[in-house]
Amino acid sequence: MQVTRILAVRHGETTWNRDTRIQGHTDIALNPHGQWQAARLAQALADEPITAFYASDLQRALETAQAVARAHGKEVNTHVGLRERCFGRYEGHTWAELEARWPQESMAWRKRVPDFSPPGGESLLQLRERVVQTVTELAARHPGEQVLMVAHGGVLDILYRAATRLELQAPRSWELPNTAINRLLWSPEGLSLVGWADTTHLQSADGTQTLDEH
Repeated sequence: MQVTRILAVRHGETTWNRDTRIQGHTDIALNPHGQWQAARLAQALADEPITAFYASDLQRALETAQAVARAHGKEVNTHVGLRERCFGRYEGHTWAELEARWPQESMAWRKRVPDFSPPGGESLLQLRERVVQTVTELAARHPGEQVLMVAHGGVLDILYRAATRLELQAPRSWELPNTAINRLLWSPEGLSLVGWADTTHLQSADGTQTLDEH
């Protein structure tokens, strides 16, 4: 049985990441630092054999994927199923604003209540169903090959949980850095984890990180 190798990457940094502002489906572009991160990612993956390039249709993910695809002379295929979780009326607000305006809802969000939906948004259960279905659909097209999927923090969180068989409410003990390289395997039996949160391409010559994560 041939597996599909997946390079799963969160988009580069945006101004809203810096401001700890909830993005969701709001279409925010990369900031200059995010563009630099995407360029470093492209350098890091320049020699990787990548058959297909997929991204969320939101520009912060698409821009990141395009930087890598250009180095391979390829185009990026967008898929709405790779979008970030929809946060409805929360989008555009900071965490502090959410906790001040809607404290009970914010608590349900912090506790990762699986069926809780922000007004106008998606629950974690809905997000998991969408993400796993999308990644399964895309990965099944490429048995024995390697593909790039550029998405969002919420999507990457779901993929980690799916690959490690962790429940939606399990506390997060892993990082989701912008443009970190995450390696997964997909087979008809599901996802498995190979490597997570590789940010060596974002480090300076002395080994220190050159970015702030949000």
